[in-house]
Amino acid sequence: MLEVVALSALTAFLMSVGNGAAGEMGKQLLLSTGALVRRTTGRRTPLPAGPQEQADLAGLVHARLGQDPRLAGEWALLLRTHSQQGVTLTQGSGLPPAPRHFTNRQKVLRQLAREATRPAAGRPRVALLYGPPGVGTTAVALHLGALHHARFPDGQFYVDLRDTATESGPAPAAVLSLLLRHMGVEPERIPPTGTGRELLYRRLTAGRQALVVVDHATSLAQVRGLTPSTPGVFLLVVVSGQPFALEAERVEVQPLSNRYAVRMIRDLAGRENLTRAKARMPHLLDQCAGNAFALRAAAARLQAEEPADPPPATGAGERHPVREAVQHASSRLRPPTARLCRLAALGAWPGLDAYLAAALADVPPEDAARMLTEAADAQLLEATADERYRYRPEVRRYLADAAAPEHGIAECSAAVRRGLDAVLTRALHAAHAALPESWRTEPAPRHGTPCRDETEGLTVLAAEAGNVVRAVSLAEEYQHVTTALRLARALWPLQLKAGYWDEVLPALRVAARCVDAHQPRTRMAGALHFQLAHCLDQLGHAEEADREALAAVDCEKAAGHLRGEASAVELLGLFNLYRWQYEAAYEHFTEAQRVYRQITSGQEGAADLPRALALTERHRGRALRGMGRLEESQRLLETAVDFFRQQGEAYNTARVLTDLAETLHEAGRNTEALTRITEAGHLLTPAAAAHVQYLSGLRVRCEAAG
Repeated sequence: MLEVVALSALTAFLMSVGNGAAGEMGKQLLLSTGALVRRTTGRRTPLPAGPQEQADLAGLVHARLGQDPRLAGEWALLLRTHSQQGVTLTQGSGLPPAPRHFTNRQKVLRQLAREATRPAAGRPRVALLYGPPGVGTTAVALHLGALHHARFPDGQFYVDLRDTATESGPAPAAVLSLLLRHMGVEPERIPPTGTGRELLYRRLTAGRQALVVVDHATSLAQVRGLTPSTPGVFLLVVVSGQPFALEAERVEVQPLSNRYAVRMIRDLAGRENLTRAKARMPHLLDQCAGNAFALRAAAARLQAEEPADPPPATGAGERHPVREAVQHASSRLRPPTARLCRLAALGAWPGLDAYLAAALADVPPEDAARMLTEAADAQLLEATADERYRYRPEVRRYLADAAAPEHGIAECSAAVRRGLDAVLTRALHAAHAALPESWRTEPAPRHGTPCRDETEGLTVLAAEAGNVVRAVSLAEEYQHVTTALRLARALWPLQLKAGYWDEVLPALRVAARCVDAHQPRTRMAGALHFQLAHCLDQLGHAEEADREALAAVDCEKAAGHLRGEASAVELLGLFNLYRWQYEAAYEHFTEAQRVYRQITSGQEGAADLPRALALTERHRGRALRGMGRLEESQRLLETAVDFFRQQGEAYNTARVLTDLAETLHEAGRNTEALTRITEAGHLLTPAAAAHVQYLSGLRVRCEAAG
């Protein structure tokens, strides 16, 4: 019976595979699809680069299937067993809680509700909520979600773009990644490219009723791809400052009138404290200028029974209520705590804890922990869910500006140096623990606290990722070049094992530029260009990735580092392999083997040489499979299986057995393929759920082919 594969289903599958090859099993499916495409078309067919090329290839394949029932059956099975329909929208954790005391924003809320509920009439429901820093735009967004929870039964999703390591905020593709994670998509199922992420976002929200809030957006590019294509989704973009040119209903949050400012202070500080401060209220209201942040800070002072004396005059002209509130709060803190707040603000650290704060202020950690609590009580810091602290952007800017006049340039520079050293020490310990056998990570330093095992190392490094990324730019700015480069190197485990490509990319770009300026064509340069190439390729930036990989080869060759050179050539081969350029991939893997074999006994890398050669044998076997040279592919893969089995490397043995099963399946030797699938399955642990699921689909394909 002829299996019918719809053109639309084939197009969607090819787009999903091409845009969504995240994780090892995503790449395994990509290779299986590429091999089947080549057999179907009978010619070399590189991976399509975009939607139009994907649609053209789907049309070509679909036309061939009508002429070959056997191939039609194979494609039907591939689509049935390896589609991405398992990715579904989940409600997640919702919005953060709205503030308890919320005053006089009914007009703004009505404007937003009208946009959220108006007839769609072919126009997406989008609102741009904006106002001056500290006025309360975030509070409005959270209150809207709390009031209208029932309107969005499929979930409310909140992304705060302030929670990133770069001051300009994340790139558009990174914003989509953050949102998809909040929608319940596991990191390994998030497509690497911006196009793939946008397609998944639209598929997840199609026909849904949901609220999407993007807070602290700084550019149109960050949110343009989130504009809903379904009438039930309401996108609310929140901007602290002036609005940008988003096609949306613009809703401005203005300062509170004196009447409602008094009500807010009364609600927060209590009626008795308000009565006691009655004589000072006109000045206090003038000082706060209706700004919610300034009013909350004033209420906190009244509640603590502090006198509300005016801060030093800021001169005539426009008032800056947030700055004045910060200035006043700083003057009320103990001097050591105020000093810590100013010195820490210089680094724009995404997350402050007692360890980092202690280094910055050069005090014991227990003292630093107490200071952080005091600063949070004074509204200068905000506590985060991971038991760290962060600044509001406008608060940090004032404190950073005040640091040099208060403490002098030398003390400020010394604080930054101490902070960089602290972050580097923690990162080096974590990176070494996460990849203890890798030559791409430094040995753990002698000082500092080591991590117990690989799991703790990766956990600590992930928690510290924002600070490490920020530290790379800060180290470059303060001309601590070697520190910047070592920090960037320490990010490698997050690329390799955790998929933190969006997060680490800004730091790797800075480090690559820095190393070319100060240490060109060295081993350090080769290592950083390698990391950047790997990251760019994972994010779908193929041309730039190729340039960086070639730069890595050149640097390692100039430095006489054979292992680094061979590894970079191998990386180029992997790029070609996953783009269905199998001949070029095979040539690169063969060249990598040639360079590896130049390593002699006693040289760096000699102990790892047998394993490196076994891995390149595996890659050559995979490339040969894509070229249709199945017998040669089988021989090389069996050699790799034997090596890893003898070494007791269960997971690598399972990976190569999976490759071998694919080759045998294509050769029509399905009984042998099923044996390899069973062997691989017995070697996998529950942690390899994606691999087990892939083997299940491959088993179905082999059994159906008989």
